[in-house]
Amino acid sequence: MNDTDPSHDRERGPARAVAVQPGPEEPKSAAPKQAQPNAVQPRSLAGSFRSRLAQPDIRQILLKSGFVAALLVVGGLLVWLLTSLLAGATMQAANGPGAAAADPSPAPAAASPRPSLPLASVSPLDFRVGDCFKDFDPEASKSTVVACATDHSAQLIAITHYADGDAYPGRDAMKTRARETCQAAPLTEKSNAYNLNYRLAYPSTASWAKGDRRVDCYVTASGNIIKASLLP
Repeated sequence: MNDTDPSHDRERGPARAVAVQPGPEEPKSAAPKQAQPNAVQPRSLAGSFRSRLAQPDIRQILLKSGFVAALLVVGGLLVWLLTSLLAGATMQAANGPGAAAADPSPAPAAASPRPSLPLASVSPLDFRVGDCFKDFDPEASKSTVVACATDHSAQLIAITHYADGDAYPGRDAMKTRARETCQAAPLTEKSNAYNLNYRLAYPSTASWAKGDRRVDCYVTASGNIIKASLLP
């Protein structure tokens, strides 16, 4: 198959309790001892502390505080556990055999048949993979798409696109991309019956500036002699 490549110019976070032992008991006397007006009666701090603990309100407050602290600890453990499980599941999904690998070069578009043919005056940016053309002219602004079972002179066998954010790659790089697109397109054995040429179409600097990121590959023959689709 021959390979020709004319440019296709088109408009893409404790308090400590100290126990104090009480003093030795004084000997008892027969006569009652009068209390001194300003004397301070000895008092057991440990007994006072136990007395306070015996009060229902104090016990209730301590119990509630302990319960709240336990809840906080349990809640923190649950949050940590859930976070660990989610992180592990995410890594497993990312590294699993079903994870898709990035493809730096988009695959050629699949064929998309027309619902009704023939269709006249179709713009090259509206061409679909699988389209067959009567009296095809790669330089024309419009073409006629016909049923591939009828006589035609060309068929669009593959399309690929550059990303919208790509810089203009230059004519030679686009020609190489177009040829690779052609070589990736499978043809049926019917193609052996014709003397075919590859025709490449890619953006000019002017059409690239307008958003055109499309690279096309056609097979063509001299005259309307192709009578079947050459794609599987």
